[in-house]
Amino acid sequence: MKKSTIRLRALVRELRHRGEAGMTTAEYAVGTIAACAFAAVLLAILKSGAVKGVVTSVITTALSVSL
Repeated sequence: MKKSTIRLRALVRELRHRGEAGMTTAEYAVGTIAACAFAAVLLAILKSGAVKGVVTSVITTALSVSL
């Protein structure tokens, strides 16, 4: 066998052994970006006037209950 064929087989064997070791970092990055985007949308919704009024009335009602 040629040396280049032996090197190529060794390289293929090594790459198969590694698997997807670097993928977890990319998956965490995508998950973090998605979570930040969701938080931004949620914040925008909560800052809107209608939702703000509902949340305020719920908190006011909850605090005005006499025990």
